[in-house]
Amino acid sequence: MIDFIGDIHGYANELEALLQKLGYAKKSGAYAHPERKVVFVGDYIDRGPQIKETLEIVKAMVDTENAIALMGNHEYNALCFHYQETEGGHLRKHEIKNIIQHYETLKQFQNKQKEYESYLEWFKSLPLYYETDSFRAVHACWDNKNIQYLRDNLINDRLTDDLIYQSVKIGTPLNRAIDQTLKGKEMKMPSGNFFTDKDGTKREDIRIKWWENPAQMTYKSISIEPIDHLPEQAIVISELKSLDYYPKDDKKVFFGHYWLKGEPSLYKENICCLDYSVAKNGKLVAYRLDEENRLDNAKFVYV
Repeated sequence: MIDFIGDIHGYANELEALLQKLGYAKKSGAYAHPERKVVFVGDYIDRGPQIKETLEIVKAMVDTENAIALMGNHEYNALCFHYQETEGGHLRKHEIKNIIQHYETLKQFQNKQKEYESYLEWFKSLPLYYETDSFRAVHACWDNKNIQYLRDNLINDRLTDDLIYQSVKIGTPLNRAIDQTLKGKEMKMPSGNFFTDKDGTKREDIRIKWWENPAQMTYKSISIEPIDHLPEQAIVISELKSLDYYPKDDKKVFFGHYWLKGEPSLYKENICCLDYSVAKNGKLVAYRLDEENRLDNAKFVYV
């Protein structure tokens, strides 16, 4: 009896409309359902017009035990953007690209510094993954080795100040586990290929379908983004950092992050992405899980 909700990015009106469509009503300041609970898969901030209102809704539901909220890469990035390095600067550099990504959040908390910092503190309380006997949830990628590393090294599945400082050291096991868990797996495009992402940034790496066996895929078929000029040629396996992939007979897994378009649909009967680009005129999407063993396209609900 769980409702999974994808990336919100500050679209509080759409969130309230979706919760109401799912049968939730506001009681004592928090949305609640008589029988169900929400799992939010992260990315509450940046881009949208009602970031503060979104955080108020999500946090109130968590505080009243009507929801579980996971950390997304935007919450992690906000922490790193805020935390200062010992030698000056910040863990996430204040480059133009990064400032623009956080601009809406910072603007909407103008003259509310203490309130913003209290939400940053709350971000540290958000788990990076969630698992039960029947399903798993994560922001971007469930890799069993990465999740086990995080289980062994996080504190109650959460980041501490010390772990945040350690996590930005490029190439360390902690950096790699957090990066892939919150941002997904990537691989280099064939030499000479590139594409421009939704923010106008030139990229030579593609986000890959981490639930597919790379040995059976081409560059075009393994890319989550539909990039027309990617070749239909077999992947050079040596370019992959890992050959691990999520098997089709493993637990149901729910995630967001990937800015999909069109009508919500399943990749596989145990693979469900919930991010359909609400911040780019798309949909805010939920999946209503009851007791089904195999996921069903008919269980998507969206506004």
